[in-house]
Amino acid sequence: MSTLIIGASGGIGAALAAALRARDEAVTTLSRSADGLDVTDEGSVEAALGRLDGPYDRILVTTGALEIGGATPEKALRQVTPEALRAQFDLNAMGPILVLKHALRLMPRDRRCAFAALSARVGSIGDNGYGGWYAYRTAKAALNQLIHTAAIEIARTHPQAVVVALHPGTVATRFTEKYLGRHPAIAPEEAAANLLGVLDGLGPAETGGFFDGQGKRVPW
Repeated sequence: MSTLIIGASGGIGAALAAALRARDEAVTTLSRSADGLDVTDEGSVEAALGRLDGPYDRILVTTGALEIGGATPEKALRQVTPEALRAQFDLNAMGPILVLKHALRLMPRDRRCAFAALSARVGSIGDNGYGGWYAYRTAKAALNQLIHTAAIEIARTHPQAVVVALHPGTVATRFTEKYLGRHPAIAPEEAAANLLGVLDGLGPAETGGFFDGQGKRVPW
């Protein structure tokens, strides 16, 4: 099997690449640091993916950030700013859907293939009992809607495709290091194993869904 990982220089992306290579599977990686890929710039996404031939059995988008430009998650409404909202949407919602837009040609139509973007449980409207984190929550909720909507369209041309949002849990990476005291965290290697196990166990009937690292559906 062959896999394309977008955001492979991050903790989860790197762990996914290592896990797949340990299985002797073919892995292609792209990232900002190694390849100059900026998922918030459609020209950059189109150029990077346009250089690839595929097809890929899996395409995994592991990009994202909790803090952008020094803006930390908001604890109160008075802390909401247009700049933080835009930055979160650009990276955490727009970025993955631009990847899917330009990666669709790399997904085979005649067999099972999977596209997964990393979301977060805090993007669940139904599971939000604490409030706060306005920009990040909103961006992940938007990502979930984008993935769900795209999955409906893609099923018409790729009937065996699985297009999903995945919540990896709280993973001990640079992304979360300031917040690890508040939630139990798992190692990137464990998160990668969980995510691959969940994704490889999903079929076309689950396309458009939102799942956690144990394979359980997360409320929208």
